[in-house]
Amino acid sequence: MKRKPIFTIIAVIIVIGIYSYEYFLDVEEKAEIVKDGKTVKENTNEYFLPTSTTNQVIYHQNYSLSYSEPHEQAEWVAYELKASHLSYTNHKRPYFEIDKAVKTGAAHWRNYKNSGYDRGHLCPAADRRFTKSAHDETFLTSNISPQEHQFNAGVWNRLEQKVRYWAKKNDGVFVVTGGVLEDNLKGIGDESVSVPNQFYKVILDNTNGKIKMLAFLMDHKKSDLPLYKFVVSVDEVETLTGIDFFPELEDSIENRLEASSSYKSWSF
Repeated sequence: MKRKPIFTIIAVIIVIGIYSYEYFLDVEEKAEIVKDGKTVKENTNEYFLPTSTTNQVIYHQNYSLSYSEPHEQAEWVAYELKASHLSYTNHKRPYFEIDKAVKTGAAHWRNYKNSGYDRGHLCPAADRRFTKSAHDETFLTSNISPQEHQFNAGVWNRLEQKVRYWAKKNDGVFVVTGGVLEDNLKGIGDESVSVPNQFYKVILDNTNGKIKMLAFLMDHKKSDLPLYKFVVSVDEVETLTGIDFFPELEDSIENRLEASSSYKSWSF
């Protein structure tokens, strides 16, 4: 009978120890707040960045994004994918981390737990295998969106692979991607992370100073259709999202290219 108080005291000590350790980790994490995102990096091609409808653009070392607090995810993620970036190195998959550069607070990874949705990368980890730090940077929660597994591992993955093919063939492309964020979307988790009904990817190739564009718009569901079936004009994606994708381009070039949905100059 005398042992019971001892066990109780031990249990209390263990609980206090656990909470103290978690507090210590939280303090350590806050002490190492991601400082990327304060200024434009030298290797960020700012010329091709879209406009932000949220006024919250984050410049990470290997991609930039515009964060939408109401939807708890990026409205767009933009990055340059050069042929030299392509690598088959397999880095150990890290844990997802909250993006501390998001001043309004990025979504927690726990929102996705048991939701039935993948943590779908917007800037794919496979596009950033050239260093471990570049690869691991894609595991910030600001770079993910809820995606059905059959979509994420299916038609969306096929498109990501095709982009890598174009990057190698054309010695680099500029990519902007995200979900179409609108009112009344389904939400997951305590923070109600929006589940987009559609996802888009806009690609710009500037090989030898000759600019061409290609845009894709996909319903968020499994599909076996060929990729060219999802080609739309950049204008169509701009109308849906309210984003101006390439505002720094000369208007005559921008207007002509963004109005076209032709894919004849791209190899499928």
